[in-house]
Amino acid sequence: MRASVPGDLQLKELRPAALALKLKLEEIETQLDPKGLEIAFQTAKQKQVGAIMTAATRNFFAERKRIVELADKYRLPAIYSQKEYVDEGGLMSYGADFDDLYRKAAHYVDKILKGAKPADLPVQQATKFEFVINLKAAKQIGVTIPPDVLARANQVIK
Repeated sequence: MRASVPGDLQLKELRPAALALKLKLEEIETQLDPKGLEIAFQTAKQKQVGAIMTAATRNFFAERKRIVELADKYRLPAIYSQKEYVDEGGLMSYGADFDDLYRKAAHYVDKILKGAKPADLPVQQATKFEFVINLKAAKQIGVTIPPDVLARANQVIK
């Protein structure tokens, strides 16, 4: 699911990935209000989607509690880009380790305070990622997580 965001880089990457994996990508646009989110989940259920993934935007993050509740209500497995969704009861997340990113930012601040020019510092992408699985959420929607997938998780919530 995604909100209307022009030039959504995430969706541009998802389309060819889904095609390569021979998956049907169902793009469902929504308004980020209670009614719009409910309609989006109803639409996903009607179209018999197998799982959902929300766009990694601030707007979706702000509505994470409601999104997780709706995924549970409609018994739709969901993967999110941030572990805070899992903290709210979501099934699983895979994304950048923000603690690591904050540590890197602190190093940049230190360098700048010591006289480095921000324009001279290299731009760095995330290099550390985390995979979190919530087994309680899996049980609530009737999903069994295979042992080999559980073994890859950085954190498993029971």
